[in-house]
Amino acid sequence: MKASKKARFSFISAMAIFGTLAPFVRNISVSSGELALYRAIMAAALIILFLLLTKQKIPFGEIKKDIPLLLLSGGAMGINWILLFEAYKYTTVSAATLSYYFAPVIVTAVCPLLFHERLSAKQIICFVMSTIGIVLITGTGGSSGGNDFIGILLGLGAAVFYASVILMNKFIKKVEGIHRTLLQFIAAIAVLIPYVAAAGGTSLGSLEPFGWANLLTVGLFHTGFAYCLYFSSLKELPGQEAAILSYIDPLVAVVISVTLLGEEMTFIQLLGGILILGFTLWNEMSQKK
Repeated sequence: MKASKKARFSFISAMAIFGTLAPFVRNISVSSGELALYRAIMAAALIILFLLLTKQKIPFGEIKKDIPLLLLSGGAMGINWILLFEAYKYTTVSAATLSYYFAPVIVTAVCPLLFHERLSAKQIICFVMSTIGIVLITGTGGSSGGNDFIGILLGLGAAVFYASVILMNKFIKKVEGIHRTLLQFIAAIAVLIPYVAAAGGTSLGSLEPFGWANLLTVGLFHTGFAYCLYFSSLKELPGQEAAILSYIDPLVAVVISVTLLGEEMTFIQLLGGILILGFTLWNEMSQKK
C-alpha cells in the first residue's frame, strides 16, 4: 500500500511539474530550437546519471529491432517541443496547452486506420465534442488577435507530432519506459543539432543569469527530474489511473496562466477547454468499474 501511495505521489508531482513549464520557457531568450536542444541534452544527462545510480543497463541486444522507430519518434519529440515553445510565444499558456492536449483525440481518430480498430459510439462522441472544443478555442482570438490564432495552430502542430510519438511507441514492445525516453532524447539531440546549426547557431552567450537559472530549471527539473519521477511511478499504477492523473498537467497550466500570469481566458475558450479535457478524459476511462 505504501509503495502504491508513493508511486501515486510521484506521478502527481511529475504532472504538476510539467504543468508549470510555460512561465520558465518564456524567461529564456533563446530560439525554440535551441531550447529544445538544451532541454534534451540536460534531461538525457540526468537520466543517464539516474540509470548509473540505480545500476540499470540498456539491453541493446534485445531492442536493436526497435532502434529505428525509437530514433524516428525521438526526432518527432524534438519537433513537438519546438512547436510547443513557439506556441507559448504567440498565445496564452491556456490556449497553447489546451490545443496541445488535442493529441489524444488525434490518436483516437488515427488508430482505426493503423490498427484496424473500430471506433465505438463513445469514441465517436468524444472525438466530435473534443473537436468542437478546439474550434471554440481557435475561433475566439484573444487580445493578441492574429498572433493568438498562430499560437493555437502551433499548439495543434505540436499535438500532431506528440500524437505521432504516442502512435510510434505503440509499435515499440521490448524497451522499458525510461530506457525508451533516454534513447528518444538522444535521437532528438541528433535531429536538433543540425536544425539549430542551420537556423543560426547557438546564442547562450546572450543569456543573463536569470535566463540561465530558468534554462537549468527547465532542463534538469522540468525534464530530467520530472521524467525520472514519471517513469519510476508509471509502472506501479494502473493504466486508467495514470491516464486520469495525467490531466493534472493541463489543469495546473491553465490555473497558472489565469492566476499567476494574469492572461485572459474568455468564457468560450473555457468552454472549449472543458470539452477537450472532459471528453478526452471520458474516452480514456474504461466502462468497467
